[in-house]
Amino acid sequence: MTNNQFSIENKTYALSGATGALGGSISEYLVRNGAKVILLGRSPEKLDKKVAELDTISDGRAHAYVVDLLNEAQLRKISEKIASEIGQIDGLINLAGGNIPGATLKPDQTIYDLEIDDTKKVVDINLFGTVLPTIVLSELMVEQGFGSIVNISSMAAKQTISRVLGYSMAKAAIDIFTKWMANELASKHGDKIRVNAIAPGFFIGNQNRRLLTNEDGSYTDRGDKIIANTPMGRFGDASELNGMVHYLLSDASSFVTGSVFDVDGGFSSFSGV
Repeated sequence: MTNNQFSIENKTYALSGATGALGGSISEYLVRNGAKVILLGRSPEKLDKKVAELDTISDGRAHAYVVDLLNEAQLRKISEKIASEIGQIDGLINLAGGNIPGATLKPDQTIYDLEIDDTKKVVDINLFGTVLPTIVLSELMVEQGFGSIVNISSMAAKQTISRVLGYSMAKAAIDIFTKWMANELASKHGDKIRVNAIAPGFFIGNQNRRLLTNEDGSYTDRGDKIIANTPMGRFGDASELNGMVHYLLSDASSFVTGSVFDVDGGFSSFSGV
């Protein structure tokens, strides 16, 4: 019998920002397919709740560590704990990110109304919230000789998405960071360490729900514009990222590194005419 190159059974994957909608869906998918997960985040309450949820289906294959993803010293301590308490890490999924109101222009505002401090915070969590975990945890992968890193990009990295300058700048930087680290790790540490990214289209979560939908469930003007430019004519469901994540973590993508994959219902391919 040939080995199943898509198998992720008994592999161990770390997920940063894993308590959000996308992270929750991905972590549940991974444990249902026989993997172990390590959840990283700042909130002990949210982490404990997610581990308890996963324990009902994973038989103790979920672990959590409280860490500020923007604190290198904390990350290095957690890396040491992972190495001593769990052992190898087969992959890392960087899910930390999002936006905050002060960094999002209202429809009647201009760039001169932008709150710079909030914009810097958004750049930090979306960019350095990926850069720092990648640098620190990839050292474990270098030591063991293998590992797959999956970053989260965005449609905002590819074209102008109005009102979200900080988020757009950070996600554009994620694309080049992905390619840069893919080259760095493969050329200096071997072809078994890979770095790729997924660029989700528009998925409704807690952070953007009011931007895209009204109280009655109908679409806002912004929501209507997105749907009009999405050939599939709908928003994505969080579960629809799981297949791409699975592929990039598994040996099925063993010759894939430095790539950014769109999961967007056709949004990036549509010219609007």
